[in-house]
Amino acid sequence: MAPDFIYDKTFENQIFESNSISFKEFENCKFINCDFSQCSFLSSLFIDCEFNNCNFKDAQINYVGLRTCDFSYCNFTRVNFALIDQTIFEFNFFNCNLEFTQFYNLKLKNISFINCSLISADFMESDLSQALFENCNLHRAVFTKAKAEKADFYSSYNYNIDPSSTKLKNAVFSKQGLEGLLVKHNLIIK
Repeated sequence: MAPDFIYDKTFENQIFESNSISFKEFENCKFINCDFSQCSFLSSLFIDCEFNNCNFKDAQINYVGLRTCDFSYCNFTRVNFALIDQTIFEFNFFNCNLEFTQFYNLKLKNISFINCSLISADFMESDLSQALFENCNLHRAVFTKAKAEKADFYSSYNYNIDPSSTKLKNAVFSKQGLEGLLVKHNLIIK
C-alpha cells in the first residue's frame, strides 16, 4: 500500500483517530492544538513539520519517521521514542513536557531540549553528543551508559549524572550544577 502524501497543509484543533495517519507522509505541514494520543503511527513520516501545543501523551509512536521536526509546547508524557524509524531523523523540543519518556539507545546528536521538563526521562545508552539541554528539569533522568560528550547542561537543573557511567568529555555544566555529578559520593557541598 503506497502512503498518502500530504504537502504544505495546516491542521488545527484536530483529534486524530487510531489509524488516521498510518501509512501517510506529511511534508512541510503544521499541526496546531492537535491530539495524537490515540493514534497509531505505523509507517507514517513527517518531514519539515512543526507541532505546536499538541498532545502525544501515552501515544504509541512506533515506526514513525521524524525528519527535521520541531515540537513546541507539546505533551509527550510516557512516550517511548526508542522504536521510531532511525534511518534519518532530526527533531527538537521547545517548552515541552517529556516526563517519563524513553530515548533508550537513540543517536540524538545535536538535539535541542529547551525549557523542557524531562523528569524521569530515560537516555540510557543514547548518543547525546553536542546535545543542548537549556533550562531543563532533569530530576531523576537516567543517563547510564550514555554518551554526552560536548553536551550543554549549563542552565539545566536537578540532574544526577554519574561521570563514571556516562561519557561526558567536554560537556558543559555550571558550578552550581556540580553537585548533580557528585551525588553518588554522598558529599555535603556548601
